[in-house]
Amino acid sequence: MAVLETEALVLRVVEFGESDVVLHLLTPVTARLTAIAKGAKRSHKRFPGAIDLMNRIRIRAERRRPQSMARLEQARLVDAYPALRRDPRRFALASYLMELVGRLAPEDAGGPEARGLFDTTLAVLRTVAERAPDGRLRVLLELRLLDALGLRPELRRCVRCGRDPGSRARVDFHVGEGGPLCAECSVGADSLITVHLGTLRALDRSLALPLAHLERLSLSASALTEARVLLERFLRFHVGLELRSERVLDAMLAEPAGRATA
Repeated sequence: MAVLETEALVLRVVEFGESDVVLHLLTPVTARLTAIAKGAKRSHKRFPGAIDLMNRIRIRAERRRPQSMARLEQARLVDAYPALRRDPRRFALASYLMELVGRLAPEDAGGPEARGLFDTTLAVLRTVAERAPDGRLRVLLELRLLDALGLRPELRRCVRCGRDPGSRARVDFHVGEGGPLCAECSVGADSLITVHLGTLRALDRSLALPLAHLERLSLSASALTEARVLLERFLRFHVGLELRSERVLDAMLAEPAGRATA
């Protein structure tokens, strides 16, 4: 029997039977991990205030066989990110981003990629807790998580021939292939979105900035609109469906700041 002791982020909580809970966790050693907490609804000793969405916890889990569901034996709360729970807009954005990670993160994938994804997701949660959410922050954090997941779109070169898309002001972005096409490669292609080259360049620059310095990035209203459409189509292609939290977030961000309600 393998024993796992590590930190984890709670991505999803599903009630199972009368007293059990199934958890989808993100850890730095397994990426996504599915675990069952037997008797979690009754036990306040083994899981004191730990089993809740977006909690950062310290766990002890056991697994009888590789690839099987783990059994959560103990969990201790490290951080509940209370700022996320006091603001409906922050909570909506954080919930959406955690659902995105839960859908796209590989299960039982160790190595430096798992550590990088865990650290990036923690940093994203801290950023949402510290900054007022808006459409701009949403786009930049979506892109940062896609990068950590190994799914970021190509933003610099033609995805078919590898050349620079050229000096044109607008280029064609192929959703299925995940990047721009040069003038020659775009002939006859479908599933294209036309975007300004400057929008792709701005998104590419954002990945080089620390999350604490994202406000330094210049992104016009029109570039933000293009980036939102591009990432929405790109994410829908990879996830395959509309996330449950996405519609709630859209409604929250459409409300003026201070008027959104849970």
